[in-house]
Amino acid sequence: MSFDNICKLLAEKYPADFVHWLIGGQSLNIRVLKTELSLEPIRADSLIFIQADGLILHIEFQTITQSKPAIPFRELDYSVRLKRQYQCPVVQVVIFLQETDHEIAYTEQYVDDTTIHHYRVVRMWEQDASFFLSNSALLPLAPLCRTDSPRELLSQVAQEIAKIADRETRQNTAACTEILAGLRFEKDLIRQLLSENIMQESVIYQDILQKGEQKEAFRFLNRQLNRRFGEIDSSIIERVRVLSTEQLEMLGEEFLSFSDVSDLVDWLENHRSS
Repeated sequence: MSFDNICKLLAEKYPADFVHWLIGGQSLNIRVLKTELSLEPIRADSLIFIQADGLILHIEFQTITQSKPAIPFRELDYSVRLKRQYQCPVVQVVIFLQETDHEIAYTEQYVDDTTIHHYRVVRMWEQDASFFLSNSALLPLAPLCRTDSPRELLSQVAQEIAKIADRETRQNTAACTEILAGLRFEKDLIRQLLSENIMQESVIYQDILQKGEQKEAFRFLNRQLNRRFGEIDSSIIERVRVLSTEQLEMLGEEFLSFSDVSDLVDWLENHRSS
């Protein structure tokens, strides 16, 4: 399934969450419109009709900047067709999923000799990840957000997915996240961090830490480290053994972003007790 189709699926399944994100406010009376428009058939990625507010939210998801016709003209064309068909205001948002410096990703209007048409552009790599991490419906988009540490962000996403109680929802969210994360991360890292076993064990580990059980937390983390990196030198393990509960909690949050044992050693050096 393509990146665009994954986003369309999310918008159709959670329209209220996309409305809240892109327009603001809450609206309980929402329905998703068919995406084929009148005249010569063309299809929009997602059309959400907000009945209570009497307007249409039109979302386009883009992974590339080139198209025929060009994106600005397409937005004008969609807007005219939608207004003709539904006789109400149209709010248009183009969401660029993959980071680019192409000018089209920074263009928010169509201009010719007689017409100026405005629309909004959202660049996912500029979005605050915390908003998406706190919303399970939008969580699959979180790996594409602004961050100084992409690996750590993906690790946070994995932990949030693991908290989803319903198994089917958790699996579907993980599947969508895995596909969209492919726009930014290597496949091996995605599979490593989004493994259902790893995510679930992360939640169990956090529960142990909350109870303050340092010895049990060490035994649990030790198993995960050995599973991740193979047998680890006993001198390194001893350094992990004497960590406080708080330090084990920090290590448990960060070790998923480690590439190899050297990252663990560096972490222990940087967190050596005074």
